[in-house]
Amino acid sequence: MKSIVTLAALAAMLPLAACNKSPSDKLADRVENAADTRADAMEANAEDLRNQAAQLDNRADKARKVGDSRSDAIEAADMNVAGMSQEQRDAIVANQAAAVR
Repeated sequence: MKSIVTLAALAAMLPLAACNKSPSDKLADRVENAADTRADAMEANAEDLRNQAAQLDNRADKARKVGDSRSDAIEAADMNVAGMSQEQRDAIVANQAAAVR
């Protein structure tokens, strides 16, 4: 946000300052403004990535809790695992089948 305010202030001052600047100064200003714009975009992307990472962390925590709950339910039910096929066991592990009915 600070960068946007700074850019807005610079943009407002450019017409006044541009009148007395040399071509080198004008080019240098354009280079600096372009770099600021790219940096602002990178910072916005970084913020988005931080938000995505936080969401993934929350999903990972939820997945662990679900796994713990399912594990506890299986142990409490004392299931007849020996009577299950490997496919049935694999489906339970992959969270594609109910662990306890």
